[in-house]
Amino acid sequence: MLITLTTDFGLDDPFVAMMKGVILGRSPQSRLVDICHTIPPQDVEAASLVLQMAAPSFPGATIHVAVVDPGVGTSRRIICLAAHDQLFLAPDNGLLTPFLSESGRAFELSNEEFFLQPVSATFHGRDILAPVAAALARGLDPQELGPAVPVSGLVHLPLPRPIREKGQLRGQCLRADHFGNMATNISKKELASFLGPDEIPVIRLAGTTIIGLSPSYGQKQAGALALLNSSDHLEISVSHGNASRELALCPGTPVIVTKKG
Repeated sequence: MLITLTTDFGLDDPFVAMMKGVILGRSPQSRLVDICHTIPPQDVEAASLVLQMAAPSFPGATIHVAVVDPGVGTSRRIICLAAHDQLFLAPDNGLLTPFLSESGRAFELSNEEFFLQPVSATFHGRDILAPVAAALARGLDPQELGPAVPVSGLVHLPLPRPIREKGQLRGQCLRADHFGNMATNISKKELASFLGPDEIPVIRLAGTTIIGLSPSYGQKQAGALALLNSSDHLEISVSHGNASRELALCPGTPVIVTKKG
């Protein structure tokens, strides 16, 4: 069984290894995949975006464990969500927003039979989420974890959506990758719907104007370029450079697209 891990624990502490130790101790046949452990601390929205990008690449029945949990130790719930033929384990803090749909089923983790005892007030990733992931990997029915919870009652993040007004498509920057390429919330579909058949986009952000889309990162040109990334979203890059740093881009930076005939 595949189990993925997404956390804000970083790479300098033993926390991720401790979770893996618990999982493998209870489910030795599980295969563990690290999605990301360098989510900015307590940045639930960034974790949500990373998991949204990664999850579709995994086969059905994969178990995704996501621990970005500013409310650890409080009364916030921990949820098992069955959606898109996969299972998601995470705090109910909006992290699972991209996967919440009417067809999904959610269960609150309350059956302490499956927890590591005693449960620490500060490390539910190790003491609750890891052993529950192992139990699910061994075939446990999610219904055994606790009571069903209406998906509509789970915490939803107000994820920003592009808007069209006055001849503009207005979006914003979301997250930069390791190379400094900045993804935006404007999808290929939204961009195509905005543009006419003979029109090209003019993208403005942070004092920079980019005309047209480049086919790849390999375009040797000065300044910034725009392209559609592997997740089919508009992305801003600098050839052989770091767009986030060189253009002073950050999550939330407005992106305005107009069109040129």
